[in-house]
Amino acid sequence: MLRGNERKDIFIDKQDKKKFIKTVIQKKADEAFKLYAYCIMDNHVHLVIKEQKEPIPRIVKKITTSFAYYFNNKYKRVGHLFQDRYKSETIEDEPYLLSVIRYIHNNPEKAEITKKEKYKWSSYPNYIEILRKTIELPEIKEILEIFSLDTKKALKEFINYSNKHEEKNFLEMKKIIESEINEENVEEYIDEYLKSRSLKKENLKKRENVEERENLVQQLLRKSNFSRRKIAILIGVNREAVRKVSKEPSP
Repeated sequence: MLRGNERKDIFIDKQDKKKFIKTVIQKKADEAFKLYAYCIMDNHVHLVIKEQKEPIPRIVKKITTSFAYYFNNKYKRVGHLFQDRYKSETIEDEPYLLSVIRYIHNNPEKAEITKKEKYKWSSYPNYIEILRKTIELPEIKEILEIFSLDTKKALKEFINYSNKHEEKNFLEMKKIIESEINEENVEEYIDEYLKSRSLKKENLKKRENVEERENLVQQLLRKSNFSRRKIAILIGVNREAVRKVSKEPSP
């Protein structure tokens, strides 16, 4: 989620919203990332992104830098447009992915603006119009295939699913806001940790380095909002090694 600096509006008119959507579509060219859903409100944006050739921090920086240049030039302003730190949350399974997409598509209804099918500034129209015209996000077919390989049937089930009430409030948890280690600085944090102990990432798998590995896992668990699976990927070990440290029961 990207929010305007000091929670101010980052979209003044329809042209601004069109420009932002165009910018995101341009930045995902050449398979830099996949965009499964989005919703643009006046002072914030939700994006459901899957990393491909580029990591999330770089993707976000490219999008925000390009749009901020356009916005500041148009409105003759200077300074930061977006809050310095965006919010992000890792999605690890299909049920959670679908819940997030439903949540952000329902933002206009939650804000009592209009029905989601009438809201032009989200990806929901891409889903419901997939049978009638060429869409700007071909990757959403991957989402529909979760429901059925028959596109017509999948669309019907997707619409029914989208109309169900979503209890969760994604990206509103205090823990996410206050995380000391996040997507932007985690690689630097791990590098510094390893350097201070004269280790390389591949050394963490060795038995003689189990204490250093467990200490790093504990710090990442305590100071970040990353899942155990994400931490295992970040430091190059299997999830069982992380589970033992976190005392998570075996599945």
